[in-house]
Amino acid sequence: MRHPIIFIILLTAAVTIHAQERGTKDILSLSGRYGLPQEYKELYNGKASETGMLNALTAGFKLAPRTMFAINVNHFYFNVQDEAEMSAGIASPIVINGIILRTGIIQELGNGGKIQLLVAPRLMSDFKNLDGNSVQLGGLISYQNDLSENLNLGFGAMYNQEFFGPYVVPLFLLDWQVSERWYIEGMIPVTAKVHYRVNEGLDVGFNHFGLITSYYLGNEDYSGDYMERQSIDLSLFARQRLFGKIFIEGMVGRSFGRGYEQYAGDQTVKFAIPLVAFGDDRTVKNVTFNDGMIFTLKLIFNMKVPD
Repeated sequence: MRHPIIFIILLTAAVTIHAQERGTKDILSLSGRYGLPQEYKELYNGKASETGMLNALTAGFKLAPRTMFAINVNHFYFNVQDEAEMSAGIASPIVINGIILRTGIIQELGNGGKIQLLVAPRLMSDFKNLDGNSVQLGGLISYQNDLSENLNLGFGAMYNQEFFGPYVVPLFLLDWQVSERWYIEGMIPVTAKVHYRVNEGLDVGFNHFGLITSYYLGNEDYSGDYMERQSIDLSLFARQRLFGKIFIEGMVGRSFGRGYEQYAGDQTVKFAIPLVAFGDDRTVKNVTFNDGMIFTLKLIFNMKVPD
């Protein structure tokens, strides 16, 4: 690709219904994002500013003693406001939404391991003249096992039919209670989070979130184009219990490799994995803006979930 694909989506609450601390899960999270205005990489004067939301709902129920039916719904919203006046046929402002459903079976095995099989349809669009062109199909398969009381490791793969072409991401899953105060979780290379328990109600630490998503543009001025958004966000966070099972989490960090790139619908790649794409001769229509500081505020409902 002209700009290498940087780690696919996946999710604040995580595709794998990943624990925030061992034995608990984030059931509902609502978050807002703000990026400080940044200059364009070329051509235009002025700055562009980014706002957004990332909301997640996770649920599930037992079908049998060792079989769980899992449901995960995510909503992405991004809005980019331009100070510069864009050329005709270029999306400005950029307003895009994504709704992702992941649902399927988590099967416990006799050796203590778990296999997860999920289907993952998506609705990715600017919500103009919405139709079936905005639908993407994908899925996920993974295997996890407890190596010890405090360490769970796994591996898997995620596939999605993006508007730029088929995309596969190998996954390494980690859930590690290093000590009484230190805890690490991740669905690498998508997410990674290092927690330090200050006290019973407060965690601080480091968060990594790598993201790529593509959105069909139905606006009549550029109908049939798609927008590819990508970013790696590295942040410091503090997570404070407000009361009961309700937490608030604040993050401050910086985006790396952020881009909103508009392509004609017939501009695709043959196949892609993280950092490598094959057959990418695409031409970007627009000019994106620089990386910069980002701020995120999240409200979380977390609860203990029985095995």
